[in-house]
Amino acid sequence: MTAYDQNNIFARILRGEIPCKKVYEDDHALAFHDINPQAPIHVLVIPKGPYVSMADFTANAPDDLTLGFFRAVGKVAADLELTEPGYRILANHGPDSHQEVPHLHIHIFGGKRLGPMLVRA
Repeated sequence: MTAYDQNNIFARILRGEIPCKKVYEDDHALAFHDINPQAPIHVLVIPKGPYVSMADFTANAPDDLTLGFFRAVGKVAADLELTEPGYRILANHGPDSHQEVPHLHIHIFGGKRLGPMLVRA
């Protein structure tokens, strides 16, 4: 597993060194608008802790952080009024998925009808 980089952009955002357009924050998570949106609504939700990926997070995060983080994802989607029309959540893991930042993050996409998830090869 890749070691956690304390200087990745999301770690720096959590420390307040880089600003973000915040949507939500609590003791477990921070949610903010993506700087390169791929849908009319594109928000990232990150846990408050040094976790590289979903595998790292689910294996190593304490139960209260795990529960609080996933509840935050649901709350953000509801606060953005995406529950009824629908939305997509996505978490990339590793180079084959094109994970760009080595800090677990959930993308929430919405605000329009989204196309198919993957193009068949």
